Amino acid sequence: MRLMSTAPPTHGGQLVGETIAKHGVRFVFTLCGGHISPILVGCKDHGLRVIDVRDEATTVFAADAVARLSGVPGVAVVTAGPGLTNTITAVKNAQMAQSPLVVLGGATATVLKGRGSLQDIDQFALMKPHVKGATSVRRVRDIVPTLRRAFVAAQSDVPGPVFVEFPVDLLYPAGTVRDWYRAASASTPRNLQQRLLNWYLNRHVEKMFAHADAPFDMTPLPVTLPTYDAGKLRTAGEWIAGAVRPLLLIGSQATLNAGEIMALQKAVEALGIPVYLSGMARGLLGRQNSLQLRHQRKRALKEADLVILAGVPMDFRLNYGRDFGGGTRLIALNRSKRDLVQNRRPHMAILGDPGNLLRALADTGCRRCAPAKPTANRQSTAKPNQPPLPSTWLAFVGVSMASSRTTA
Repeated sequence: MRLMSTAPPTHGGQLVGETIAKHGVRFVFTLCGGHISPILVGCKDHGLRVIDVRDEATTVFAADAVARLSGVPGVAVVTAGPGLTNTITAVKNAQMAQSPLVVLGGATATVLKGRGSLQDIDQFALMKPHVKGATSVRRVRDIVPTLRRAFVAAQSDVPGPVFVEFPVDLLYPAGTVRDWYRAASASTPRNLQQRLLNWYLNRHVEKMFAHADAPFDMTPLPVTLPTYDAGKLRTAGEWIAGAVRPLLLIGSQATLNAGEIMALQKAVEALGIPVYLSGMARGLLGRQNSLQLRHQRKRALKEADLVILAGVPMDFRLNYGRDFGGGTRLIALNRSKRDLVQNRRPHMAILGDPGNLLRALADTGCRRCAPAKPTANRQSTAKPNQPPLPSTWLAFVGVSMASSRTTA
């Protein structure tokens, strides 16, 4: 169903607020500033809760938290210049955490850009290294389509923050902006230069507000996810079914679709593979699930004959891919082509949403189907000060669970 704008906007901030609301956003985090005041008014008028914080970094940290918990992109609104520079640490954190965010930044008036206006800096040079996309709106009629593209970009493929810049003269009512430009014009031009300046300013305002009262389609655009290879998925299912000592590691990326968390939980239980949870996946199975392991992960990785990395990169947390046994098969499930092969190439890399892929694997009916074989004849990987490894994989799982319950 198409979601159209409900009424002609009184100013650009109303269009911003209504578009954000139509994308399922409930909270907007900000530190109020003159460049962005109409956006905050528009958000409040359309039922969003505007939360004013004490520092701009907090706006992005809070929006990031809401995005991770709800699955809906978080929205932070900050003023121009120092308001935006204060967000950099939080924006970089969201980028590295692959969290969907839309950061809206104020800016000086369009005709004053680069002329030494209040808080006017090159905001794109600042933001581009840390966001999936950065753009500036130049006409009121471009506000809605730009925001729709920003929301879909923040969520598609590998999620992350997107930056949209709003010059202040696009946000206030047309009459107010015309008064600003009229005050800057010569009331009775005395020469050709003044007449040309008046013509340019009038033409500039007309272009900014052309078709601003037209109805706008605010329907969220479809989010695109990587399409996985069905043949690889079938092979992965066969590997799982034939594994003796399989292990599953689930990270934050598997939980990006917050609405499918319960389905993901059921899929993990259906697969029946001992699992370690990390990042936002912690708590997925509750405290007492018999599949969940909490301790001795490094030893388990050495003993496993199959390890599935669901949204878990082989970074410092997995010793850059060096924590696996020599005969361990690796299956990596990830939205990111880079993370699939970072530091070490797995035996099978499947590009796709790891949560969806785990559910698809469960639907194929593959399971950990055989009891673990004795490992007494295998060379022990325990260090001299460690107790010997258990004789079977199931026994090892039991030891880990007992240790977990004792220390919980």
